[in-house]
Amino acid sequence: MKKPRIVVANWKMNLDVHQASLLTHKLADRIHVYRDVEVVLAPNYLCLQPLSMEIDRRKFRLAAQDGYFIDEGSYTGAVSFSQLRNLVHYAIVGHSERRRYFSESLEIVRDKVTAAVRNGIVPILCVGETREERNLKETRQVLHDQIVSALSDLTGEDVEQMVIAYEPVWAIGGHAPATPEDIEQAVNWLRYQVSELYGEKVENRLRVLYGGSDEPEFVSGIMGVEGVDGLLVGHASLNAEQFADIVEGVHIASLSED
Repeated sequence: MKKPRIVVANWKMNLDVHQASLLTHKLADRIHVYRDVEVVLAPNYLCLQPLSMEIDRRKFRLAAQDGYFIDEGSYTGAVSFSQLRNLVHYAIVGHSERRRYFSESLEIVRDKVTAAVRNGIVPILCVGETREERNLKETRQVLHDQIVSALSDLTGEDVEQMVIAYEPVWAIGGHAPATPEDIEQAVNWLRYQVSELYGEKVENRLRVLYGGSDEPEFVSGIMGVEGVDGLLVGHASLNAEQFADIVEGVHIASLSED
């Protein structure tokens, strides 16, 4: 059975508990229950517990934006995947902002992916190249290194349940989003890497998202790319109308493929 498309709202370091609750209610009013689209909300840590008590689980699932790879101990300020496992279904791991601003290495991302799986949380692994890496024609090598390292401790059964999000850093928040051709080349390459490691069956079960300039007007073109199963949405997910339009656009694209 084919898995549903997936749209993830990454709210990043925005919204307090009250604001997050208001946005969730607005989204609940605007977003329909679609069997072919899974909608995931990723608020900050403070908002996870209260939102877990109020979301309509027919419409939404929760994701953590990050997590620590050690389950418990003297790590002031950290929140472990072990502590998150009863709150969230998904966790974003290896986002470009974590790699850039918090200096997360390939090894740290690998350990976080492994810890999420160990605690029954589905990782949404983010991979992608910077503008400098793209200009140096290093996209394939960067994606290869990020994927092979992150998945190195997992079985095929683990990998087929997870999600990989391709987020070209050079296209995020810019006025020159990646073209469908850019996205298709990168997605084909990362799917090939998974197939080489775990086989075609696992690669076919894996869901791949695109993240970067996911405004509503781009949804149709992005979802028309073969191998793309959904979107990781940043800034636009803070606007209830825009995000609802994105979800509807993914639903319409899914219907056109059936």
